[in-house]
Amino acid sequence: MNLERIDQIIDKHNAEPSSLIQVLLEIQSENHWLPRQALERVSQRLEVPYTRIQHIATFYKAFSLVPKGKHEINICMGTACHVRGAPRILDSIQDLTGIKPGETDLDLKFSLETVNCLGCCALGPVVEIDGKTHGNLAPGKTADVIKNYE
Repeated sequence: MNLERIDQIIDKHNAEPSSLIQVLLEIQSENHWLPRQALERVSQRLEVPYTRIQHIATFYKAFSLVPKGKHEINICMGTACHVRGAPRILDSIQDLTGIKPGETDLDLKFSLETVNCLGCCALGPVVEIDGKTHGNLAPGKTADVIKNYE
């Protein structure tokens, strides 16, 4: 992500320090992570201390200071999904992608996370990829879902 694009995002929010989290969310959304160069630019333009920005970026799980994959996979491990087979879905996705929860593959194609609830318990087990919900999954169906994102 270049500094010009970061400036456009900041300008869209009138360089208001109160828009810090929204600016970071937009940078994260486009870039899939928050590079140091981006944080330094935000600090400079919003006149917010870099340490404050770093604190916010490390506090919220929505932000990442390391590169993430193009496709973010979230597997629900909440009670309803767990009893309906979420651990087997997780195993299947780990086998297909070669990564474990909290990891990103070397091609920066996929990042994998487990979550406690995605709020659609009746559809369990549920996997969310790039914000799209895939419910009532079985281990044999995961390959078909994943191949749509390759």
